[in-house]
Amino acid sequence: MTTTGKITLWGVEVFVATAEEASISGAARRLGSSAATVSQQLSNLEGAIGTTLLNRNARPVTLTPAGEMFLRRANTILNEADQAKAELAMADFSRLTRFRLGMIEDFDAEVTPGLLTAMSDDLKNCQFLLETGASHRLFDLLDSRAIDVIVAGDMGQASAGMEVHPLLEEPFVVAAPKGAINGDDVARQLRRMQLIQYTTRHHMGRMIAGHLARQNLRITHRFELDSYHAIMAMVAGGTGWTILTPLGCLRAQRFADAVDLLPMPFAPLSRVISLTARRDILGDMPQTMAARLKPLVNEMIVQPAVQRFPWLQDEMRLL
Repeated sequence: MTTTGKITLWGVEVFVATAEEASISGAARRLGSSAATVSQQLSNLEGAIGTTLLNRNARPVTLTPAGEMFLRRANTILNEADQAKAELAMADFSRLTRFRLGMIEDFDAEVTPGLLTAMSDDLKNCQFLLETGASHRLFDLLDSRAIDVIVAGDMGQASAGMEVHPLLEEPFVVAAPKGAINGDDVARQLRRMQLIQYTTRHHMGRMIAGHLARQNLRITHRFELDSYHAIMAMVAGGTGWTILTPLGCLRAQRFADAVDLLPMPFAPLSRVISLTARRDILGDMPQTMAARLKPLVNEMIVQPAVQRFPWLQDEMRLL
């Protein structure tokens, strides 16, 4: 392959996205571009370097030996570029032109609008890109540099290259049909009912399933769902009971009057929601965001939850 043209930062970013997605169409979706543009940029980069980096005819797309070597350098190039842009932006905060935020689904309706509104007052010329999803997906996007900052449930996978700002700890609770649980032996009554389980394809579902296994609780279940609303609708309809967090239960507000929320009748389990960013890329911005988020979380989530369920007073708390 002959060498023509120059290596561009955009070409390097396209290469990394294609290598990580193992697909030209996947890279195009991630970058908000077209497959034709991605393919052309890859051709330009390979022409500038003088060798083939990707086996583009393979499904999935794979790296050549030269591509594997270049990928290590490419990630360094992009990290340095991110840090340079951040340092320049932090020198004059108002110059930041793009900010990509990943937000856990539990926060999307209440907390997120307040945070973005506050940030937009400081960053007049900034375009905000919001990605909402499950925690494991947000961590994947952060790792691949498709997102700058995420607010997600801790998964024990933050590396030394990340900075973590804990925001909220919340317990897992039982949601049962209204009036279905009477008396003190809650665990015995629950064993007689069907468990509607949050999907074990997600980290939170695996946490719940693992916790039950550690307690030697073998509770039968026929339903495993990934939607808070669907789970709470089934609980409200009397199909069974579930284990979720207060955030998950309260997101399905329209079923609240048909459901009782109760403390776990066996060993407690909780999760922490944190703000996570790549270390030394955005200066003080992650810490500032965390400081802004806490009063929003307290006002919009913690206080209403505790007011409705006073037994959450010491269990659901800011960190």
